[in-house]
Amino acid sequence: MKYNYEYKIKYQEVDAQKKLRLFNLENYLLEVAGTVADELGFGIQQLHPRGLTWILTRLSVEMYELPTHCQKVRFETWIESNVHMLSTRDFRIYAGDKLIGQCKSVWAVLDLHKREIVNCFDDPIFADSVDGEVLNMDRVRMTTIPEPTGVVAHKIVYSDIDYNGHCNSCRYLQSMTDAYLPDYYGKTVRLDINYSKEAMLGEELQTCYLVTPDGVQYLQKNAQGETSCAARITTKD
Repeated sequence: MKYNYEYKIKYQEVDAQKKLRLFNLENYLLEVAGTVADELGFGIQQLHPRGLTWILTRLSVEMYELPTHCQKVRFETWIESNVHMLSTRDFRIYAGDKLIGQCKSVWAVLDLHKREIVNCFDDPIFADSVDGEVLNMDRVRMTTIPEPTGVVAHKIVYSDIDYNGHCNSCRYLQSMTDAYLPDYYGKTVRLDINYSKEAMLGEELQTCYLVTPDGVQYLQKNAQGETSCAARITTKD
């Protein structure tokens, strides 16, 4: 089963080039995924009263062009699979009838009290929700950054925290692109981001970034040296 949602890009979501910011694009993807889950009966509205919530663990997005201010964008989405404690949800992104991007996202259910991932896909509410179509996007494995081009500190503040009590997924990407933004205008841009450890209010993350010939790689670590988030933005003509 496929689901479609259309949005009009707002002026506060675009940058000085009038292009949708990557972290605002991610926010749309999360909004669509959450809306579908709510409509199918296993969204935040249903899980939170049970002490559970959805968390994003991995996201890969490839955009052939970025939407502009006032442009209407349609997100087509479906659930590829619910296996091994992970839910894979795919997207195609359209401007009119033109395909401008695609995305593969991987989700897990978090126990809000234990702060641990749990397996609940045997629950009857998940029955018949899987479409099964596989979106072919290669998984990118993140590597270490032994000698970063730069390091920028970011303290997790009030505006970073979401209703799950930890840093919102989009805020990691926002702080990384604030630290360094590669030139991806007029090119196909690929974003890969992996979430490893939740960051909480008051924590300070060090954003290490490495500029590469085709983009930039990011690694965010907490005070204990643990990786909270890793990402890569690459471009091609």
